[in-house]
Amino acid sequence: MAILGLCLCLGFTVLGTWQLYRRAWKLNLIAQVQSRIHAPPQAAPGTNAWSKITAAADMYRRVRMRGVFLNDKETRVHALTELGGGYWVLTPLRAQAGFMVLVNRGFVPFDHAAPATRLAGQITGSATVTGLLRVSEPRGSFIQRNDPAGDRWYSRDVEAIAAAHHLGVVAPYFIDADSSPNPGGWPVGGLTVISFPNSHLVYAITWYALALVVLGAGGIVGREEWLRRKRVAACRPSV
Repeated sequence: MAILGLCLCLGFTVLGTWQLYRRAWKLNLIAQVQSRIHAPPQAAPGTNAWSKITAAADMYRRVRMRGVFLNDKETRVHALTELGGGYWVLTPLRAQAGFMVLVNRGFVPFDHAAPATRLAGQITGSATVTGLLRVSEPRGSFIQRNDPAGDRWYSRDVEAIAAAHHLGVVAPYFIDADSSPNPGGWPVGGLTVISFPNSHLVYAITWYALALVVLGAGGIVGREEWLRRKRVAACRPSV
């Protein structure tokens, strides 16, 4: 029992310490993301930088890109936002350099899913987009998977969307457009949710508390055993 209690106490202590390290990492991540989203926008990464893009280094970086929207190639991805249920409208933007980037232009409700219901927002000619760099979402949603053949999308899988619409060379990321209003009011941009749950301190306290409980229980059991042995020794007849 003593060995088991010692192992449990040590294990809970290690888990608590690990949560403290995780908390430090999470706080550093939050600070990095906050600095990125409030920084001046930079040019969206070109083809020579695509292989170096990672979520850790580039997620939520503010970028800007100029090009022409291919409105006939838009993709609608199921979305649930603070405005209700509907779709994200992802439209390819062709840069002057020739490559394309998918732009999440924003949210539209179900009754504005059809482009004909928001013709004013179908921007033609050269346009400039400012927003947040996001990495592809290739695994689909937790509940439903993308169905390219049926044109039903539940995650913003850049590679799959590019293949389904024969877009050619497409950046391995997409851009969440900012809240700059679109003509006609749709789509509505700037709805990116940036949230990093940080309960590591609570978890650490819980693990440390469990370690103390085991330690306290071990002390009580040890004390009772010591008293029992002491009583047994006192009852033995002297020789």
